[in-house]
Amino acid sequence: MARITVIGGTGYAGGHIVKEAAGRGHTVTSISRTVPDEKVDGVTFRAGSVLDDAVAQTAVDADVVIVTVSPRGDMVGKVAPAAEKVAELARAKGTRFGVIGGAGSLQVEPNGPRLMDTAEFPDAFKAEAEELTAVLNWLTEQDDTLDWFFVSPAAGFGAYAPGEATGTYRTGGDVLLTDENGESNLSGQDLAAAIVDEIERPVHHRQRFTVAY
Repeated sequence: MARITVIGGTGYAGGHIVKEAAGRGHTVTSISRTVPDEKVDGVTFRAGSVLDDAVAQTAVDADVVIVTVSPRGDMVGKVAPAAEKVAELARAKGTRFGVIGGAGSLQVEPNGPRLMDTAEFPDAFKAEAEELTAVLNWLTEQDDTLDWFFVSPAAGFGAYAPGEATGTYRTGGDVLLTDENGESNLSGQDLAAAIVDEIERPVHHRQRFTVAY
């Protein structure tokens, strides 16, 4: 079993990952700015911000640390440098580092434009997509002393489109995955299953991958 720390472990993606990992018997620590009233059995919940150096130092004392914090509200412009700081601490500790990013940096077709560069992409999410893309770009520039993975969920992923747990998913690389109707969707439960599967059976070393139905 692995020791897994999820920074942002009470958010939509993070909360599902925490629940899935704990359900499989892993030792899970959730770090978030507030501790939830309803806790997942077997999970250690700690209050703290990814912006706090002491919190970041503690977070990497694990086999895998995953940052699931979105650059929204008062976190705009702060997630990228914070994620890079955690990654450097993970490198020094020998901890595997993961990030849950967005779909904006995925190509809509092979060698095509990125989703965030299309006319259909909402302006309200462009700053978030750009910041998460900056994290991905930074990771790709690192040498092999840092073992990392960056996950871009389907375009239709989030609390606004919870979907249903199917127990199945597809993975891809840098191109947006769509179904036969041209839609790209994923539930929180199925994203979590993909992440914990990657932890248990690592496939994507120093790579971005995408997950969708």
